[in-house]
This record gives sequence, C-alpha cells and structure tokens, in this order.
Amino acid sequence: MRPGALALAVSALVVLGAGPPAPAPPLPARMADTGGGTQLITAVAPKRSSTTGTVTWWNREGGRWVKRGSAPARFGANGLAAGASRTQGTNTTPTGLYGLPYAFGIEPAPPGTAYPYRRVHQDSWWCQDNDSRSYNRWTEPRAADCRAAESEHLITYRAQYAHALVIGFNYERPVRGRGAGIFLHVNGRGATAGCVSVPEDAMRRILRWADPARRPHIAVGTRSGSTAVTRL
Repeated sequence: MRPGALALAVSALVVLGAGPPAPAPPLPARMADTGGGTQLITAVAPKRSSTTGTVTWWNREGGRWVKRGSAPARFGANGLAAGASRTQGTNTTPTGLYGLPYAFGIEPAPPGTAYPYRRVHQDSWWCQDNDSRSYNRWTEPRAADCRAAESEHLITYRAQYAHALVIGFNYERPVRGRGAGIFLHVNGRGATAGCVSVPEDAMRRILRWADPARRPHIAVGTRSGSTAVTRL
C-alpha cells in the first residue's frame, strides 16, 4: 500500500458513514396501531411458547414514544395464542391490542393512582361461566346463574390480586368459550393461567403511571412472530 493510502481508506469509510447503525425506533413507533392514546404498555415474549418476557410502559411525548419503565413479565403456562381464536381453559395469554377498563385490588390503590380502582371484598367474584349472563364480568355478590366452580373468588388470590388492571380481552362483546378474567396483575408462584404478571413493585409503579385521560392500552405479542400470534 502506497504512503497515505491507509489514511485515505479510513477517511473514505467515515465519509460513507460506515459507523455504528442508527438505533431502531422504539417499539410503539414500529407498531401499526397503539390504540390512539398517549400511553401504552407492551408485553412481549420471545416466542409463542414462552412463559416469560418483558413488560414496558411508554408515554407519547413531543411526538415520540418515551420509555417510562420496564419489568420482567410472566405469561400463560402454555405460552401465547392469538386472541381472536383463543380457547378458554388453555392456559394461554391472548395476543393483541386491548383497552384497560379499570384497576382493582385487595390492597388499597397505591398513592398517586388516578385510574378507576375497585376494591376486592369477600363477596367479589369474576364470572367465567359460559352459561351466565355475567360472563367475563365482576359480580358482587356472585350472580345466581354463575357457578362458583366456573368463577374466580377474587379475594382468594391475595398475592396476585393485591393490585391488578383488567385487560379488555373479550370484554366489550364477550364471545362464549374464548376466555374470561384476563388481567395484568402481581406475580404468583410461576406462570399464569393466561394473564400477564409482573413483580408487585412494578405493578404499583404502573398504577401510579397510568392516566385514564391518556387512554392507555396494552399490546401483547412476540418478538419472533408466527401466523397465530401478533408480532411486536
């Protein structure tokens, strides 16, 4: 190589922009739909069969999405399934984009919580009975046509439902047999029956962050993607 050729080659690389690639836009900026609000929770698993992943919460600020926190997450014991075709009782977490109707908990709302928050009492139930008119609804006391064996007695889940957010899966117009009682809640001992769970401190931080005026949604999906599961 003639004198000065190496320096010339290095200069050419700089001119051509051969430096590190620009960082990818934040996940919400790469999504086709974030629900139309200015807050978003993303719950992302590595692949369809995963039972763990990451929950991240974001604010839309100054025309861009800004990460406000994240935590390790747990999903259904049998992984994730497309929300539009999920079957009740499969222990899968439904993928998709959902509203967050309200929060609830056995414990009082964390200080600073602005979200509508419903306290759990001894006679608080979530009906999962496909034959009940109260299917996929809180009922207090348990509805007469909702069998106890087909319902969750909320107060018995003292760790998981210390604090929770209702995920609006199959909620507005429930389809029988698709699933009921899908929440973002505090971790139990392991994978969930279909909910998304996070450590208690993270759940409390999410409740203090969530602002109903900003219409937060939750997007559940996988990084790897598949024909059956939403890719995020």
